[in-house]
Amino acid sequence: MEAELTFSATDLAQTRFAVSPMWEVVTSFRLLSAGTEPPPYRSWLAQVRPRVREAGLDQGWLAALVPPRNYLADFLTPLPAAPFASLTEELDAIRGTDPARVRADVACLLDADPEPRAEVRLRLLERAPEAALAKLTTEIETYWEAALAPYWARIRKLLEADVFHRARQTAEHGSAHVLNDLHDSVRWDDGALRLLRRQAGLSRTGSGPGLLLVPSAFTWPGPLTRAVPPEPPQVAYPARGVGLLWEGRTTASTDAIAAVLGRSRALLLAELDVPASTTDLARHCGLSPAGVSQHLTALRDAGLVTAHRNGRSVLYARTAVADALLCPPAV
Repeated sequence: MEAELTFSATDLAQTRFAVSPMWEVVTSFRLLSAGTEPPPYRSWLAQVRPRVREAGLDQGWLAALVPPRNYLADFLTPLPAAPFASLTEELDAIRGTDPARVRADVACLLDADPEPRAEVRLRLLERAPEAALAKLTTEIETYWEAALAPYWARIRKLLEADVFHRARQTAEHGSAHVLNDLHDSVRWDDGALRLLRRQAGLSRTGSGPGLLLVPSAFTWPGPLTRAVPPEPPQVAYPARGVGLLWEGRTTASTDAIAAVLGRSRALLLAELDVPASTTDLARHCGLSPAGVSQHLTALRDAGLVTAHRNGRSVLYARTAVADALLCPPAV
């Protein structure tokens, strides 16, 4: 199926980009639940899937609202108010969703004959949206900490780089060039944006002016769309460089870093190319758990690592500052 989104001069003038944490939540959760392992994501899937299952998140509210295929609840991806929205802002928007919007989305999901466990949760959303949304957003926060927060520094860097690249391309070549460059299934032609290989139509009827373009690290294999009048349509497309996102990135020798931070702390930072717990780091680095904990506290105070609760354990991850120390840009 092919969808077509027509543009006026006003629509083109009001086309903008935004980074949305909730688009990363729904696309990453769909990827996890799809049962496939696309090569670019195998490392992330291997790390995150056990955590999600251990927490029971694969059978919770998100599982009911984000099935592996076809329609997912539109209210999960509210219109970002700023170019770089925060998760807190988007969760507030979800909690404030009009109950009529929630029920309309739930009706679409119920029409798809969900499995019994999902149907129970959807019926609860239908009967008492406000109470159910509070539980849902709490679950999203738990999922975020387990699946996305430890990697958010590198994900956000990728998404921001994509936005800045597209902005530069717009300035140099114009909007039509940028729209044609989003994905091989997206084409700009004679005042219309055409999206190929879609399972549902996309209409501007009743929608607001413009278009919101959202780069995503997990939109696979092609773009996803959202059209909820009176808001402008949204298109979430694969960001540039996703194939390199989950590769090991420690390229610099740790010797120079060790001279400043100490060898043990430099070793810990290098090991955190993949988020890990204190126990894991102690085992891999040959240090005592108490020593690792002390070093991590110092690194955290210095803004080089972050800590993320995962059930009864804590995962540590490098920050963008630490990445820059260990992986300096090529000159």
